[in-house]
Amino acid sequence: MAVVVSLKDVVEAMELPNGEWASYLNRDTGEIVTVTDEDRRAVDENEDLDSLPDWQQENLPKVREALESDRFLELPTSFDIHEWSLMERFSRDRATAIERQELLDSIHGAGAFRSFRGGIRRLRIEDEWYAFRDSSLEQIARDWLEAHGIPYR
Repeated sequence: MAVVVSLKDVVEAMELPNGEWASYLNRDTGEIVTVTDEDRRAVDENEDLDSLPDWQQENLPKVREALESDRFLELPTSFDIHEWSLMERFSRDRATAIERQELLDSIHGAGAFRSFRGGIRRLRIEDEWYAFRDSSLEQIARDWLEAHGIPYR
């Protein structure tokens, strides 16, 4: 019987706070393992477990398995998600020309993400943006799971 994966868990793992981290899904068990820069370095350098903090000693065998086993698949990364494209699509879909233009202007140039956040606050459409973003991430996760033949709920 195939394991049914939690769509919510996959989406949460895709929303990592650091673009250099990655999450992996064990296609057999549905377990998700997040690998930090520090974890990857410890595995690459084949560090002695005894020299590591207790929390890392517990995690490292699972991290090594996620990185080396073909049972684990890397979840979509920030590169795959491309949040700037999500911001652009949200901006283009705005009902009024004023909102559309302000948001489209905000996503170009230095500080685009900060400028966009400021724009959605000024326009009082933060809730709409986060609902759109969440829905988009869920669709990316669904597409990824379906492409890999992984059942989800």
